Amino acid sequence: MNHLIEPLPYVELEKKIGYVFRNKEFLLTALTHSSYVNETKQKSSARSNERLEFLGLGEMDYLKELDSATMEARLQNFFQLKPPAVIVTRGIEIPDLFLQFAKQYEVPLLKSNETTSEIMSTIISYLGVELAERISRHGVLVEVYGEGILILGESGVGKSETAIELVKRGHRLIADDAVEIKKVSATTLVGVAPALIRHYVELRGIGIVDVRRLFGMGAVKETEKIDLVIFFSDPLTAQPHDPDVKALLRIAQVYDIPIANNRATADFIIKSPLMDQEYTRYLLNFRKEVERRADTL
Repeated sequence: MNHLIEPLPYVELEKKIGYVFRNKEFLLTALTHSSYVNETKQKSSARSNERLEFLGLGEMDYLKELDSATMEARLQNFFQLKPPAVIVTRGIEIPDLFLQFAKQYEVPLLKSNETTSEIMSTIISYLGVELAERISRHGVLVEVYGEGILILGESGVGKSETAIELVKRGHRLIADDAVEIKKVSATTLVGVAPALIRHYVELRGIGIVDVRRLFGMGAVKETEKIDLVIFFSDPLTAQPHDPDVKALLRIAQVYDIPIANNRATADFIIKSPLMDQEYTRYLLNFRKEVERRADTL
């Protein structure tokens, strides 16, 4: 919308407020979009055509106040920048002049019944997920009591079998064999299954199982936030992540974190009511505990 509005003349502003500005460049920065500063319109055009443009009540009311010739000139200049799309919000009727320039300059022209803030929030959230950094990892992702659990380990260690047992007990499968992990924010990882193998589980000695057909739609889910990572390993076989696991075990001991070292304890922790209920967590102060023990010796 900044391309439709010209900066307010300095002289007119100074007359209105009764003050003469010494630093005109600072005034320009304060009154206009940052894209007008430093080499102004050429660099502005280069950056602006990479952004979605939203037109709501304020912008459309402003255009209505212009005479026909001025509005046409402003709109032509606006569409010449060729933004990725122009979105008219609040279900406002789109004038024919918009359609004319949109076709002329091949700019997608969209309309939404939502408010400008709502549609912007929705698009930002959607693009944040779809364009997020992502990697693929060999493992299984399941939802247990609303918590996303990523199970990692070498092939044949029992990840898929564990997932099927959890599904049989009412939990949900997100991905098996390959998990696509997206970094949707600085603190949030979301897992999803590749489309080709979505809802399938491969069980040794049985073959490929369609979980959705066998257990119903309630047994699967498209995506889930990763809250917990569990490593499955063969204790008699050296693993490439052994140093990491040992480091995690030491940290778990210091901070009194429950540790599952076999299927029985893993099943006990995952199925614990505390997985989906609030509880008061007590953290042991390791240094004070050592001092307390030393005093008793």
